[in-house]
Amino acid sequence: MGEREPETLAVGRIVRPHGVRGELVVQVLTDSPELRFAPGSVLGLQRRGAERAENLTVTAARPHAGRLLLRAEGVEGRDAAEELRGALLTVSSDELEPTEDPDEFHDHELVGLRVVDTSGAEVGEVHEVVHTPAGELLAVRTADDRETLVPFVAEIVPEVDLEAGRLVVDPPEGLLG
Repeated sequence: MGEREPETLAVGRIVRPHGVRGELVVQVLTDSPELRFAPGSVLGLQRRGAERAENLTVTAARPHAGRLLLRAEGVEGRDAAEELRGALLTVSSDELEPTEDPDEFHDHELVGLRVVDTSGAEVGEVHEVVHTPAGELLAVRTADDRETLVPFVAEIVPEVDLEAGRLVVDPPEGLLG
């Protein structure tokens, strides 16, 4: 498999301003917020409808009600913070540290993998990783162009082979229709 181009990965979404000094409420979309949002980190900033991404430098971050309060260079006051509402905060996939755990994967490693069942029959392709409070789900686009959500747990996804570009599913009765 050739080297993939680095992808842009969302690590957070700016939900709304907080207070009057330009703090931002961020919904965290990464497993490593302490790394991604450390003071001095430079993140991509993708505003809705914008043609190109800008950069945003984190100056401070602290947990707040299940989310993160972020301060950033150049974002002073509520109006400046309001302009960023809905924007995505991103990193390039080549900035991610490899996971130490062989059973952990970054989302971008899973998207695009072929999905086969335990007999080797083609099921479809991973189209997205959906993060829910209960865990991760793999959105699999099946051969007949349906989308099925598969819980990403060892009992149902016993094998992930990044080298071969595939993962094996052992679905319970009825999961794949």
